[in-house]
Amino acid sequence: MTPGEIILARHGEPALSRKVRLNAYGYRGWWALYEAGGLKEGQIPPGDLMIFARGARAVLSSTRPRAMESVAAITGDTPYVSDPIFVEAPLPPPPLPGWIRLSPKLWGVLSRACWWFLDFHDGQESRAQAETRAGIAAGRLIELAARGDVLLVAHGFFNTMIVRALKARGWRYAENQGWKYWSVKRLTRPAGLG
Repeated sequence: MTPGEIILARHGEPALSRKVRLNAYGYRGWWALYEAGGLKEGQIPPGDLMIFARGARAVLSSTRPRAMESVAAITGDTPYVSDPIFVEAPLPPPPLPGWIRLSPKLWGVLSRACWWFLDFHDGQESRAQAETRAGIAAGRLIELAARGDVLLVAHGFFNTMIVRALKARGWRYAENQGWKYWSVKRLTRPAGLG
């Protein structure tokens, strides 16, 4: 039997403004608010994402409010499972001098690069630990996909880490909408792979 598809969707746009300039300490506080915050009001999920959700046998989300609010907007009253294994990888800012002030977007890029390439995790989850978690998450999605299509509503970077783990197990892109809010990464497993 051919397994169902695995659809990984990024959450909608968060309510927290990115139109500020912060030092490293300020960014750490901003990221904590981002992790605890929900969605900007008035968003409507894309129609194709809602169609995917209607066809999914299993619907899951991260435990972050922005992911849970997104899955509720996509599925309405359909039950879903929220699991911390799907939360975003951490973004600790490197300890740059306080006079360096950047936008949250630039801090995010810099922090992710330091975390990914230099293993700077400041006592939080390391890249290696997150890759292990992504592998476990991918395994759970594959198990569910044995019974039909699966939709996960989570986070941009960690979804990409899960995709890497899925591709290492033979899954391939059927669609990749990139990194924008509400974007979808849809994967299938070619027939004949064990």
